[in-house]
Amino acid sequence: MQVRLEKINHVKRQRRSYVMSIGQTLFGEGCVLREWGRIGASGGQQRAEYLPTQDAAEAVLQRHKSAKCRRGYAAIPVQLELF
Repeated sequence: MQVRLEKINHVKRQRRSYVMSIGQTLFGEGCVLREWGRIGASGGQQRAEYLPTQDAAEAVLQRHKSAKCRRGYAAIPVQLELF
């Protein structure tokens, strides 16, 4: 599961992105990967959060998503690469 959020405010000249995805470790634990930064800039920030189950990881992802949406981010559909 992957969620991409963007916040564009032309008045403040803000262009931010926030990408969250759920993964799994070798031991079956859930992992929430978060990446954020300015749109079009190289680099950015990353953080991984390890949780005991996949369901707990999905709950954390939804909690982060709702918090970001309250702060002005909007969900952007993620296009899957075919090749």
